Amino acid sequence: MQEIKVEEKKSYVGPVLIIIAALLWAVDGVIRRNLYTLPPITIIFFEHLIGFGILLPFAWKYVVKAELTKREWILTIVVATLSGLLGTLWFTTALLKVHFISFSVVFLLQKLQPLFAIGTASIFLKEKMDKRYIIWALLAIASAYFVTFPNGVVNFSTGEGTIIAAVYALGAAIAWGSSTTFSKMLLGKVRAEVSTFYRFLFTMCLAFPIILITGNKASLTAININQLGLFALIAVSTGMVALLIYYKGLAKTPVHISTILELTFPFIAIFIDMKLYHTVLTPMQWIMSLVLVFSIYKIARLRESIVA
Repeated sequence: MQEIKVEEKKSYVGPVLIIIAALLWAVDGVIRRNLYTLPPITIIFFEHLIGFGILLPFAWKYVVKAELTKREWILTIVVATLSGLLGTLWFTTALLKVHFISFSVVFLLQKLQPLFAIGTASIFLKEKMDKRYIIWALLAIASAYFVTFPNGVVNFSTGEGTIIAAVYALGAAIAWGSSTTFSKMLLGKVRAEVSTFYRFLFTMCLAFPIILITGNKASLTAININQLGLFALIAVSTGMVALLIYYKGLAKTPVHISTILELTFPFIAIFIDMKLYHTVLTPMQWIMSLVLVFSIYKIARLRESIVA
């Protein structure tokens, strides 16, 4: 009886860690707004450079002991390219195109991320989903949509760059969704600390030549003290630390459950927007927020039955 209780407790560790990471990501947009003067690729380079520097002394003892196979090296590079570089670059570019307006088509297309994560997980990891999961997942996605768009209408009047932003946001959803599956494949063999270490290292190495090729070399020396402080803040909160927590959670959680739990992000982002930018929630948003939280809770509970 005692062993069953311990196992049930462990079954919640992964989902809880993923939710904590999503809570941190919800704050990311607030910090990133103050970096709007920098090119997106420069933002990516510096946040990974500083995050890597902070992570290095803590992860090094695991890195030196890790012996990655050829398949694991390939997965590491793929994850760094899709998630660290392309996903972040495209999403940041999309937000810049609509001037960081919170509830735009950018966030609508981000809701499609679970579809790509679930699709790739079923192909590469052969994850199976029962009827309970499908019902709660659909309800979570639908409620997340109405939390963001209370009247069910997408805000297309965010400026001339909206269509371009939509394309970038869709690309980010595909990159992040599919990289969740590849990260899960990697975490089956490699510690979260090692995966995070190489994800930051490779993303940094990929971003630097792109800065030079795209003519943004001057931005490397245009960083001021305040911006460096923001990059350090991102590293110890919404960046490196959040990713490490997420990887530890993903290692214990199936992809199709993890990607729905990540919908905690738009839920919390709504309340941050309400507090900082005085956005008023409609009755529909309050109701759908409760539905979203309950759906996420029910999906997290499904992890218990999977472990059993």
